[in-house]
Amino acid sequence: MTAKVKRKYKFAVMAVDVAIFTIKENKLHSLLIQMKKKPFSGMWAAPGGLIRGTESLDIAANRLLLEKAGVKNVYLEQLYAFGEPSRDPFGRVVSVAYFALIPSRGIILKTTKEYADVRWFPVKKLPKMAYDHKKIIGTAAKRLQAKLGYTNIVYSLLPKEFTLTEMQEAYEIILGKKMDKRNFRKKIFSLKLVKKIAKKQQGEANRPANLYKFTARKLKIVEIL
Repeated sequence: MTAKVKRKYKFAVMAVDVAIFTIKENKLHSLLIQMKKKPFSGMWAAPGGLIRGTESLDIAANRLLLEKAGVKNVYLEQLYAFGEPSRDPFGRVVSVAYFALIPSRGIILKTTKEYADVRWFPVKKLPKMAYDHKKIIGTAAKRLQAKLGYTNIVYSLLPKEFTLTEMQEAYEIILGKKMDKRNFRKKIFSLKLVKKIAKKQQGEANRPANLYKFTARKLKIVEIL
């Protein structure tokens, strides 16, 4: 960062930034918006902004997701507070970070004129990032990885109907390792996380696979790994 900017915050202010994840093209992706304002012009950031005086943190996070990325009705969880004094060149800004999870199918991205672009990027190949948002996304990815082991959180990354192969692949992509197919399915069935529906996946070259859905699409504690 070479350009100097005028600090506009006399006292500390609070912001919310949201690391949004999905699985597409067999990789974990994060949704980023491209900055226009200096000194970050051309760089990318997680959707976020300052909290209004009348807003709760959760309300602010949901508003900013919709305004800056066109995303709503997603799994959203508070992550961590990032408060390094030098994290924002405009002044002392403390960010309460969240992470959000969303299936990739049917998502139409949009952003405001304040930003140049909105796009998915593989978490392992992020572009040049503004602020400390690379750290925020990395922290959120680790939280997601950890929660796979003791919750059913994967439901928020899958569509309403899916194959068991798609479910297992979601785990493998996030964890970065292969899993035994037989043991994985035995565990999922023993926990009664999913149930088979009277439909099969169509359009596949091989034998159509059975489709499943989650018995409950809400977070609960279950020992999966």
